[in-house]
Amino acid sequence: MHLAQINIGRIRAPLEDPIMAEFVSNLDAINALAEGTPGFVWRLVGDGNDATSLRPFDDPMMLINMSVWESLEALRGFVYRSHHSRFVRNRLDWFEKLEGPVYALWWIPVGHIPTVKEGIERLEHLRANGPSDRAFWFPRPSPRPEGRNDLREP
Repeated sequence: MHLAQINIGRIRAPLEDPIMAEFVSNLDAINALAEGTPGFVWRLVGDGNDATSLRPFDDPMMLINMSVWESLEALRGFVYRSHHSRFVRNRLDWFEKLEGPVYALWWIPVGHIPTVKEGIERLEHLRANGPSDRAFWFPRPSPRPEGRNDLREP
């Protein structure tokens, strides 16, 4: 099993605005860092080398990001113990504070690439029901299903 993640954020200004300059100018470096991190499998990409062109929500200021990792530990290392952690700490410089969870994690069979729809459904499930085997977050992880690579949608 691999670990999928989705995270969303509502940007404080259009990407071309000077307030977003530091965020935008670091996208390629952070994406390259992710791809070079042991345990990285896949990331969502739209037009260009990132997912900022993808707008699956009615609100054009909402951004989405998704990726797949070999393990919870690999993703946690990238998010909190690499240069990426600086951007997590400073996220309110570029993103509005949203109510409820802004990210969700879930286990997927090796080789499965999650869709944006799937990611949004997992995040909505976490928001509505709290952490479970279906969707969870770092403080309350669901154990990796052992010996199963055939999980299907309930």
